[in-house]
Amino acid sequence: MDIYSSKLSPAVDYGVGAFLLLIAILSIVGNLMVLVMAYKRSNHMKPPELLSVNLAVTDLGAAITMYPLAVAAAWNHHWIGGDITCVYYGLMGFFFGAASMMTLTIMAIVRFVVSLTLQSPKEKISKRNAKILVATTWLYALLWALFPLIGWGKYGPEPFGLSCTLAWREMKEQSQSFVITIFLMNLVLPAVIIISCYSAIALKLYITYKTMDDSNHIPNMIKMQRRLMVIAVLISIGFVGCWAPYGIVSLWSVYRPSDSIPPEVSMLPCLFAKSSTVYNPFIYYIFSKTFKREVNQLGRLCGRSNICRTSDGKSGPENTIYLVCDANKSKPGAEEQTIEKSRENDTQPNQ
Repeated sequence: MDIYSSKLSPAVDYGVGAFLLLIAILSIVGNLMVLVMAYKRSNHMKPPELLSVNLAVTDLGAAITMYPLAVAAAWNHHWIGGDITCVYYGLMGFFFGAASMMTLTIMAIVRFVVSLTLQSPKEKISKRNAKILVATTWLYALLWALFPLIGWGKYGPEPFGLSCTLAWREMKEQSQSFVITIFLMNLVLPAVIIISCYSAIALKLYITYKTMDDSNHIPNMIKMQRRLMVIAVLISIGFVGCWAPYGIVSLWSVYRPSDSIPPEVSMLPCLFAKSSTVYNPFIYYIFSKTFKREVNQLGRLCGRSNICRTSDGKSGPENTIYLVCDANKSKPGAEEQTIEKSRENDTQPNQ
């Protein structure tokens, strides 16, 4: 039996290919837009923003290195390239997936640390430390992606034949320790950390709201922190929610008979997981008027030279909290509010 032949009908194969093509286009365009915006204001970028940029890089990397091959295989009704491309595809998927999960986990921890002293003007995360955290995500992901190549785990085709990942069924007897460890270290533990950090932030905001005085700037700070947390939580839910069904089905296939899950059923969580690279730019676009305005301006094909520039980070408070804070015009007497907003810069999830 050809393990790389499609187990789906030709009509389903064409539908899967069309879906993956749409996901690839949306992911590449959306995450490129995030990176373009970040590049335009790189001189004014705060250290925590590097984690958000890193998240866009992981999503873009997955879309570029994986999805074109998956689309071609679906429309060919057979995996293309045999074992070599199968290992490559599985490694890329594991590598970028683990890097994304680690980035989200570190982002949650950083936001929790920053939230401990919301009104402190001192920068909590230095640029050097932010770069170390970014490098840690890639080294962590690379380590896990290489394990199957050295014998702990194995890459292989999906049950429906048009994609490759960890060979869950083949690891049933040979690498059960790898299966258990990978679920604990790359799904369960990160999810627990993310939930704990954002729950603690929400509790702190609630207590702060209940105990705040009549000062004018505190309500604005609370609203900003709430918006920051909503964006970060939605990003985390989008990723974990997309990958959780795939993880459950994969774990089921390890400990149940190989024919207990039909190919059509195993295909759906796989497609759902691949869609995780699309959501973040849409979240920024919906919740950030600043990002939305910049995207709309860029969409006008730079017809005028001033449209091709983002806001100058030194021109006032409008670009203080990029991708999160609404633009505010400078006005007399607003200096205190501007300083307070600049302090909140450290807490933003993506800029």
